[in-house]
Amino acid sequence: MNKKSLKSQDPEFLSTLERGLSVLRAFDQEHPEMKLSEVAEITGLNPAVARRCLNTLVKLGYVGCHGRNFLLRPEVLTFGAAFLASMNLEQVATPYLRALRDETGDSSSLAVLSGLEILYLVHVSSNRQIRLSASLGTRFPIYATSLGRVLLAYQPEEVIEEYLLNANLEKLTEYTITSKQDLRATLRQIRVLGYDSAQDELDYGIVSVSVPVFDSQRQIATAINCSTSTTRVSRDDLIQTRLPLLQRAAGEIESAFHRWPFLVHSIKGSR
Repeated sequence: MNKKSLKSQDPEFLSTLERGLSVLRAFDQEHPEMKLSEVAEITGLNPAVARRCLNTLVKLGYVGCHGRNFLLRPEVLTFGAAFLASMNLEQVATPYLRALRDETGDSSSLAVLSGLEILYLVHVSSNRQIRLSASLGTRFPIYATSLGRVLLAYQPEEVIEEYLLNANLEKLTEYTITSKQDLRATLRQIRVLGYDSAQDELDYGIVSVSVPVFDSQRQIATAINCSTSTTRVSRDDLIQTRLPLLQRAAGEIESAFHRWPFLVHSIKGSR
């Protein structure tokens, strides 16, 4: 049974709320300002429905108008700020990722699954220029990142199968995994090795290594990584030198989860 039919059978599911949220999510870096027709096209909503959603969001202060264009207003940041303030990520994860960055010079991040992508919840950047920038809220495709593959590898089999059914493995570089059979084999290998690495898959010149972070039931909660430029370190050296540091940091974050169990409940529900 698909998600659409499940929603239609749930008497507690509010379609109006879903439509309003889809309008908010339609705005991004490529679409900072949009006309009504553009919002309707991106969301798949009837123009009349899109107009009512936009007008409601304007009155609530989350969307603004500039001529005939609509755009997000700073008020939308209250949603993300509430999550960060309530979940104590600064205490639970950031100190350990910052220590990783200080010891290695690499960028270090913590991410969760979000649909067909990974979502960065913490990112500690290095002082060095890298080809792809990342920050809190950054999204990347699961299949082309070591973080994403680690997160997916430890999911229940039905979650993996659903991903493989729905994901479009687009070729981002000549080294990107685009075969679902190869991706499945990689996920099996991750469960054996306990980590994953990627080089030149999301973009050229980037190498990373990632490890899982488990909850008290030994189910995956999140994943962390070290990422840097291939001009600084080879893939083999990155694994040899960073993997023990990542595993130590993962253990420290797992211990912190015991003190803030509600954070685990939250991030495990982010898929």
